[in-house]
Amino acid sequence: MKYFLMFIIAMPVVEIIVLLLSGNLIGFWPTLFLIAATGLIGAYLAKRQGMETWKKAQEQIRYGMMPGNEIIDGICIFIGAALLLSPGLISDIMGLILVFPPTRNLLKPIVIRFIMNRMNKGKVTIIRHK
Repeated sequence: MKYFLMFIIAMPVVEIIVLLLSGNLIGFWPTLFLIAATGLIGAYLAKRQGMETWKKAQEQIRYGMMPGNEIIDGICIFIGAALLLSPGLISDIMGLILVFPPTRNLLKPIVIRFIMNRMNKGKVTIIRHK
Protein backbone atom coordinates (compact mmCIF):
# COMPACT_ATOMS: atom_id res chain seq x y z
CA MET A 1 0.00 0.00 0.00
CA LYS A 2 2.83 2.41 0.81
CA TYR A 3 4.34 1.81 -2.65
CA PHE A 4 0.99 2.57 -4.28
CA LEU A 5 0.76 5.84 -2.33
CA MET A 6 4.31 6.79 -3.38
CA PHE A 7 3.40 5.97 -6.98
CA ILE A 8 0.27 8.14 -6.84
CA ILE A 9 2.30 11.06 -5.50
CA ALA A 10 5.32 10.67 -7.80
CA MET A 11 3.52 9.93 -11.08
CA PRO A 12 2.08 13.43 -11.70
CA VAL A 13 5.48 14.98 -10.99
CA VAL A 14 7.20 12.66 -13.46
CA GLU A 15 4.44 13.26 -16.04
CA ILE A 16 4.88 17.03 -15.77
CA ILE A 17 8.65 16.72 -16.17
CA VAL A 18 8.25 14.50 -19.25
CA LEU A 19 5.65 16.84 -20.76
CA LEU A 20 7.93 19.86 -20.23
CA LEU A 21 10.91 18.03 -21.73
CA SER A 22 8.81 16.84 -24.66
CA GLY A 23 7.49 20.36 -25.21
CA ASN A 24 11.03 21.70 -25.30
CA LEU A 25 12.27 18.91 -27.55
CA ILE A 26 9.53 18.63 -30.18
CA GLY A 27 7.37 21.67 -29.41
CA PHE A 28 4.03 22.42 -27.79
CA TRP A 29 1.69 21.43 -30.66
CA PRO A 30 3.40 18.13 -31.52
CA THR A 31 3.38 17.19 -27.82
CA LEU A 32 -0.30 18.06 -27.56
CA PHE A 33 -1.03 16.07 -30.73
CA LEU A 34 0.95 13.11 -29.39
CA ILE A 35 -1.05 13.09 -26.13
CA ALA A 36 -4.36 13.35 -27.99
CA ALA A 37 -3.39 10.69 -30.55
CA THR A 38 -2.24 8.15 -27.97
CA GLY A 39 -5.41 8.76 -25.97
CA LEU A 40 -7.72 8.30 -28.98
CA ILE A 41 -5.87 5.29 -30.39
CA GLY A 42 -5.69 3.75 -26.93
CA ALA A 43 -9.38 4.32 -26.22
CA TYR A 44 -10.32 2.69 -29.53
CA LEU A 45 -7.99 -0.25 -28.90
CA ALA A 46 -9.19 -0.65 -25.30
CA LYS A 47 -12.83 -0.74 -26.39
CA ARG A 48 -12.13 -3.23 -29.17
CA GLN A 49 -9.96 -5.49 -27.01
CA GLY A 50 -12.39 -5.25 -24.09
CA MET A 51 -15.36 -6.30 -26.21
CA GLU A 52 -13.37 -9.15 -27.76
CA THR A 53 -12.29 -10.38 -24.33
CA TRP A 54 -15.87 -10.12 -23.04
CA LYS A 55 -17.15 -12.24 -25.94
CA LYS A 56 -14.46 -14.88 -25.37
CA ALA A 57 -15.31 -15.04 -21.67
CA GLN A 58 -19.03 -15.42 -22.40
CA GLU A 59 -18.29 -18.19 -24.88
CA GLN A 60 -16.17 -20.08 -22.37
CA ILE A 61 -18.83 -19.70 -19.68
CA ARG A 62 -21.44 -20.96 -22.14
CA TYR A 63 -19.38 -24.14 -22.57
CA GLY A 64 -18.95 -24.55 -18.80
CA MET A 65 -15.32 -23.46 -18.70
CA MET A 66 -13.72 -20.96 -16.31
CA PRO A 67 -12.51 -17.91 -18.31
CA GLY A 68 -9.30 -17.46 -16.30
CA ASN A 69 -7.17 -16.10 -19.13
CA GLU A 70 -9.90 -13.68 -20.16
CA ILE A 71 -10.23 -12.42 -16.58
CA ILE A 72 -6.52 -11.55 -16.55
CA ASP A 73 -6.90 -9.92 -19.98
CA GLY A 74 -9.88 -7.95 -18.68
CA ILE A 75 -7.93 -6.72 -15.65
CA CYS A 76 -5.03 -5.61 -17.87
CA ILE A 77 -7.35 -3.90 -20.37
CA PHE A 78 -9.25 -2.12 -17.58
CA ILE A 79 -6.05 -0.81 -15.96
CA GLY A 80 -4.65 0.12 -19.38
CA ALA A 81 -7.81 2.03 -20.30
CA ALA A 82 -7.71 3.92 -17.00
CA LEU A 83 -4.09 4.87 -17.67
CA LEU A 84 -4.98 6.00 -21.19
CA LEU A 85 -7.70 8.29 -19.83
CA SER A 86 -5.25 10.09 -17.55
CA PRO A 87 -3.24 12.82 -19.28
CA GLY A 88 0.47 12.27 -19.80
CA LEU A 89 2.88 10.43 -22.04
CA ILE A 90 4.16 7.88 -19.53
CA SER A 91 0.67 6.81 -18.46
CA ASP A 92 -0.36 6.57 -22.13
CA ILE A 93 2.62 4.36 -22.95
CA MET A 94 1.91 2.14 -19.93
CA GLY A 95 -1.76 2.00 -20.92
CA LEU A 96 -0.96 1.04 -24.51
CA ILE A 97 1.38 -1.70 -23.28
CA LEU A 98 -1.46 -3.18 -21.20
CA VAL A 99 -4.08 -2.85 -23.95
CA PHE A 100 -2.01 -4.01 -26.95
CA PRO A 101 -2.29 -7.86 -27.11
CA PRO A 102 1.35 -8.82 -27.85
CA THR A 103 2.77 -6.71 -25.02
CA ARG A 104 -0.10 -7.65 -22.69
CA ASN A 105 0.72 -11.32 -23.26
CA LEU A 106 4.29 -10.64 -22.14
CA LEU A 107 3.03 -9.06 -18.91
CA LYS A 108 0.33 -11.61 -18.05
CA PRO A 109 2.72 -14.06 -16.34
CA ILE A 110 3.86 -11.23 -14.06
CA VAL A 111 0.25 -10.32 -13.22
CA ILE A 112 -0.60 -13.98 -12.55
CA ARG A 113 2.47 -14.37 -10.34
CA PHE A 114 1.51 -11.19 -8.41
CA ILE A 115 -2.04 -12.42 -7.84
CA MET A 116 -0.84 -15.91 -6.83
CA ASN A 117 1.65 -14.42 -4.33
CA ARG A 118 -1.13 -12.29 -2.81
CA MET A 119 -3.40 -15.34 -2.59
CA ASN A 120 -0.69 -17.48 -0.99
CA LYS A 121 -0.05 -14.78 1.63
CA GLY A 122 -3.75 -14.68 2.44
CA LYS A 123 -4.23 -11.12 1.16
CA VAL A 124 -6.75 -12.11 -1.52
CA THR A 125 -9.92 -13.96 -0.68
CA ILE A 126 -11.88 -15.91 -3.26
CA ILE A 127 -15.55 -16.42 -2.46
CA ARG A 128 -17.31 -19.15 -4.42
CA HIS A 129 -21.06 -19.50 -4.58
CA LYS A 130 -22.66 -22.81 -5.42
